[in-house]
Amino acid sequence: MPDTVEGIVRLAHHNNISDVHLGVGEEPRYRSRGDILHTNWPVTDAACFRQWLRELLEPGELDLFLRDKEYDTSHAFSFVRVRINLLETVNGLAMVMRLIPAEMPNIDKLGLPPVMKDLACQSRGLILVTGPTGSGKTTTMAALINHINNTMPRHIITIEDPVEFVHKSHQSLIRQREVGQHTHEFHNALSACLREDPDVILIGEIRDQTTLATALEASQTGHLVLGTLHTNSAVRTVERVLGMYPPQEEHLIRRSLAESLLAVISQGLIKTLDGLRAAFFEIMVNTDACRDYLERGELDAIEEIMGRSNFDGMQTSNQSLLNLVTEGRALPEEALLHSLKRSELAQSLLGRS
Repeated sequence: MPDTVEGIVRLAHHNNISDVHLGVGEEPRYRSRGDILHTNWPVTDAACFRQWLRELLEPGELDLFLRDKEYDTSHAFSFVRVRINLLETVNGLAMVMRLIPAEMPNIDKLGLPPVMKDLACQSRGLILVTGPTGSGKTTTMAALINHINNTMPRHIITIEDPVEFVHKSHQSLIRQREVGQHTHEFHNALSACLREDPDVILIGEIRDQTTLATALEASQTGHLVLGTLHTNSAVRTVERVLGMYPPQEEHLIRRSLAESLLAVISQGLIKTLDGLRAAFFEIMVNTDACRDYLERGELDAIEEIMGRSNFDGMQTSNQSLLNLVTEGRALPEEALLHSLKRSELAQSLLGRS
């Protein structure tokens, strides 16, 4: 077993591991292709874990973690950057490290739907990238920003917690801010951002009504805004946004969202037959038809439009999953595990057999 965190992460990096799990009273473990793996290394004691913390954190950061019982940050080794979440458990202190690929995500290399480039070229509006934790939202957002950065002369400001992919300015000027390091709160940084002459604003996570309201304002005043939410479908994303407001304000926020929203990109990851994982997507592009239904609150109609509007770049998650099975990349039973409408997908799978 390596003596240092750097050694543990280096081994993970060498073996294409996505996450490292360390904790007092626990055997160190890795996550690979979605599965937690044993290392069969000795159980970590408190003294060893404290040494790992001192390797990663400044004294002030360690004090904040011990005071607040949880802390998010990032760390750059010479060979890879990691996102770190620290927590306290019944066994003692623990951490999870997500390895961030060194290569900047690229829309074409990732095989993302072509409509992503069209959306990234828009000059104003709100794009929401959604999905559960670990579904690749950050990678998709980084690919969109990378495309803008390499093809358009824009001023891009990102507000993240923490910063994961570190961009360098190319065609665009890009400035990245980390919550806790460069600003205290998302909504404070976002409000200030409107006075900093941005063209594109990336919000690492829309967590509350205040942040959402400012994001909508920014998208309505000539900015392209990208943000994430932890929802797993386009319609549920709209429901989540509306749910951030009291019922008496729902009609107002529906109108505001209908005017501002460009698209909702919901995604997940599925195991593939080559032993890797692939992304599947549900994409709602806010066309005139969708906009009318959104303003009226008829969300089921939007889902029906998505299923028959491939020419606009839209698709349902079931259509995306079916494509992966049809292409021979994923097993039918694996696709069904990830479907939100399994009976519908099962019928489609029967139809192709």
